[in-house]
This record gives sequence, C-alpha cells and structure tokens, in this order.
Amino acid sequence: MALIGAIALSGCSLLPAGRSAPDDQPSASSATRAPPVARGPVVRSPDAARCIANLDNVGAKFSPLPDRYYGAGCSVLGSVQLNALQGDTSDFGLSNIGPITCPLAEATAGWARYGVDRAARQILGSGLLRIETFGSYSCRNIAGSGRRSSHSSAEAVDVSAFVLKDGRRIVLADDWNGGDPRRRQFLRIVQQSACKRFGTVLGPEYNAAHRDHFHIERTGDSFCR
Repeated sequence: MALIGAIALSGCSLLPAGRSAPDDQPSASSATRAPPVARGPVVRSPDAARCIANLDNVGAKFSPLPDRYYGAGCSVLGSVQLNALQGDTSDFGLSNIGPITCPLAEATAGWARYGVDRAARQILGSGLLRIETFGSYSCRNIAGSGRRSSHSSAEAVDVSAFVLKDGRRIVLADDWNGGDPRRRQFLRIVQQSACKRFGTVLGPEYNAAHRDHFHIERTGDSFCR
C-alpha cells in the first residue's frame, strides 16, 4: 500500500512529567471533528514514513490525513483515520473515532490485538468485533484547568465499550463494577495491558469523570490509574 505520505508527528505532552490531571467529561462533541480553519505545510520525515509503514505492516486499515491547524492551541498533526485493526484471526472495527496521531494509532493497534482481542477470547470465550469510543480529537481544556487536553492535539482516545463477535457488549459504565466477575476481570486486564503501551491511562478508579471510559494517551510518564 503506497500510503507512505507526508506526515508530521507531534510529540508534545500536555501533562507535566510524572503527573496527570483529570481529563474532562466526554460528550457527543468529543467525537465531532471541527471544521478545518487552516491547513499547514506537510513535512516529510523519516519518522513519519516509518510509522505509516509500521501501521500498514500490522494490518491496520487507515488513511493518512493532512496537517490541520484550528487555532486556540488546537491542531491535528501527523494523524491518520483508523477504520479497522487486525486481530489474530480477523479484523475488528472502531466506532466514533476521529483523527489520531500515527504513533497513537500504532500503539492502539498493538493494544487492541494483544491486550483486548486475546483477552476477550481467553476470558470471555469470544473474539472482538468492535471497540467503541467517545471520540479522539476535540479542542478542549483539561477539566478544571486552563491547559489544553491531549484530545486537542489528537493524542488521546476515550474508549467506552467492547463488542464481541457473539453479540455481547462489555460497557465500562455498567461492567467495571457489575455483577459478572468475568466481565470485571476482562476490563481490568484490558486496562493493565493499556498501561504497558500508553503513557497515560485513566479509568473508572481515577475519578468520577472517567467512570464510563478509559482515557488512553500516548504522552505522559507512565501514569496509570
């Protein structure tokens, strides 16, 4: 696939090293991509090409996106649109997700295959069909602060549920503390796996704002709650 294109990677962390702050409560607007305000120059770099090639090699279905600057400290740089990811035996989809940076997409592909799909088959007896999200890019601040959220640079995804091939839907809002012990075990294994691949992972035990989703972010200093 001749997808090695012109992509600029952003490596700016929105959290101070070794610390985190609560992200804002997700809403329907978090999944809505803002209309483009300005398109910046596309910068070619070996790192960008390498990331795109790696994403292609792991079987992801995606489209590289042009760099966009929205103003007010919000931008989407070096990003892709993920359509599907490759598991051990089949592809699975992602719903409600907007642009995310290529390195975040690469980490998500590994987590979804090895940390989610395999856990679903081993613990729940059915493979993964779809990962549901509250969105990715959103031009907003961290809740209770004046600093931009990692969502404002497409460096984070809010994952809300997992749909299995047998039709079951594992929902964080219902199943994190729900009555089915296997569902609870599955969600905790999924979070532990995410903590090994992402810089920041915030879940239901972090605060009330995250009771219904995992906030996964490539940036940060191994903060997992």
